[in-house]
Parts: sequence; structure tokens; C-alpha cells
Amino acid sequence: MNEELSQALERVIDECRFSGAVRVDRGGEPLFEGAFGLADRAHGIANTVDTQFGVASAVKGFTALVVMSLVGEGLLSLDTSVRGVLGDELELIDPAVTVGHLLAHTSGIGDYLDESVGDINDYAMAVPVQQLATTTDYLAVLRGHPMAFPVGERFEYCNGGFVVLALVVEVVSGRSFYDLVAERVWAPAAMASTAFLRSDQLSGSAAIGYVEDDDGWRTNQLHLPVRGSGDGGAYSTLGDFSRFWPAVFGGRILPMPVIDEIVRPRNDVPSESRRYGLGFWIHAERSIVQLEGYDAGVSFRSAYDPDAEAGYTVISNTAAGAWPLVRLLDERMTDERVTDPNPFWR
Repeated sequence: MNEELSQALERVIDECRFSGAVRVDRGGEPLFEGAFGLADRAHGIANTVDTQFGVASAVKGFTALVVMSLVGEGLLSLDTSVRGVLGDELELIDPAVTVGHLLAHTSGIGDYLDESVGDINDYAMAVPVQQLATTTDYLAVLRGHPMAFPVGERFEYCNGGFVVLALVVEVVSGRSFYDLVAERVWAPAAMASTAFLRSDQLSGSAAIGYVEDDDGWRTNQLHLPVRGSGDGGAYSTLGDFSRFWPAVFGGRILPMPVIDEIVRPRNDVPSESRRYGLGFWIHAERSIVQLEGYDAGVSFRSAYDPDAEAGYTVISNTAAGAWPLVRLLDERMTDERVTDPNPFWR
């Protein structure tokens, strides 16, 4: 274990009263792994390194991998018209919108969950959350949103676009989106603890997400769909993400030429100081690839440097919890001034 790295992480964990779990890997071996805070505040149940946490928008990467697997089979292409697959189910989507536009967040479609409006901890669902339990159920919140800008004009992050992608893959494959993710992404990556859990039916090993207010803490159960879909909502663990990245860049999920296309930067996103590929964030200057999630009671980032075969995962069951650790690890990941004889990342 890297003592200097451990001490730096533990200082931040203490300062921010971190609730969640963090792991740093290099060459397949953990340099640091630990869990802190409570998975269930009412019953005093502690988080562990095996706890399942919500990962929110990290699911967009899984969705992209499923879509590209269907492209490889000839059932889709990046130029496939979304309306050509869905017909008039979502009649306000411009017929020019393609699968590729949705993957790259350049479609211009109106978003059912616009993260630029309001606070992340607001009650944002337009229908009772228990009504959103399957991908098809999301049609109730996807309908009625006019185009926000012309197709392909610019990058604008869009949650709804990835739920639309989940609908598209169900139509062209005749299979459940949830089954496709499990079979085509999680199984080859040996992610046995990752699942689309219902928030009202969590396993005993899953952390409850929490939102802080003036009266203390409340759960996030009424803030989010009862079950996620193509844009977010799965639960996962540190160990599963430590296996995910080597599986992606080892060609065990899709052939490497396809992975290279997925993580090829398509858009610079100055507001995020990053770039975006197809379902994955990419560092502004390096080949470091990221998945990130941020929602009521959830904060998550997992980053991987395929050249160094090194990465980290930080998961918290609060919306603010992960970010102090993420900032520290991002600095360590890219700071060439680090002089520790056994430095993290090099």
C-alpha cells in the first residue's frame, strides 16, 4: 500500500466526513481501498468495500457499450434514425436525430431531467417515481419535450437521450435493456454485484442514498425513478469497477477497434474541462477515460488510464460526498511533480 497516498486520502476523508467507498488500482492491484460512513443511517449499518452503491449516470457508458454491440451485429448504425426505429412514439424528436447524436449528446432533443435547472436534491420527477420501473414506462416523462436546438449544433448533456437509446435497443433486439446490459457488459467484465435494483427493494448489501436538509438526513427514494434505465440508476461496487476497466480495454466486452471509436473524443466541453466520446468522458489532454454519476443521494466517479493500467473509483451515498476525493485523485493522476518513490500512477 502506498503510505503517502493513503495518508493524503485519509486526511480528506476525515475533513469531509466522507460516506462511501474508494479504491485506487495500479496494474490490477489495489494501492488503497476503504469504506467509510453509514449505508443505513437509521440502523447504524456501516458501508463496506463490498457495499453496492448507486452510480447514477455511469450507466451511460454501459448503454453505449450495448448500443455499439448491436452496431457490430448490424442491427443498428450510428446513422440510424431514432424516429425510424420508434416511429411516432416520441413525435417531437426531429427525424434527423440519429443514434450517434444521442450517444454524443448532440441530438438537441428536449430533456426530461434537465440538470442545469434547480438543485440536484430537488424532487424532479414529473410522475410518481414508482411509475418508472421499466424502460417503456419512461415514455410518460420523455413525451412532450420540443427540440432544444437544431440537430448536431452543439454538445449539451441530455439524460433523456440515453433512455431513448435504451428504448431503441429494446425495439431492434426484441430484448429487455436490462438483460442486454447484464449479458453484454456485466457478465464479460465479471461484475456479479452490479444490478438495476429497485430503490424500494434494495438488497441487504446496498447503501441507501441520503439527502441533507435543515432537519437532518432523509433518503433519496422519492427523488429518483424506482428503477433506472439507459441514463442511470444501477448499483455497483468497488470490486466490480476494478474489473470493468481491464475488461473494456482488454477487448473482453467489445473488440478494441470499437472501444477506440467509443473513447475517441467527439466534443470539447470547456465547462467541464473535459472532452466527450460516446457515453464516456475523456480527460482534456490525456487518454484517461471517466464515468461519472451525480444525483440526489449519489456521487460517483471512476477513472482509468489505459496506458498506465491504473485507475480509481470513488462512490458516495450523498450528492456531495465523492468530489473532494475525486479532486485529490485527479491531481495525483496527472501531476508529474509527484516525487514519492512509489507514486500513484507512474
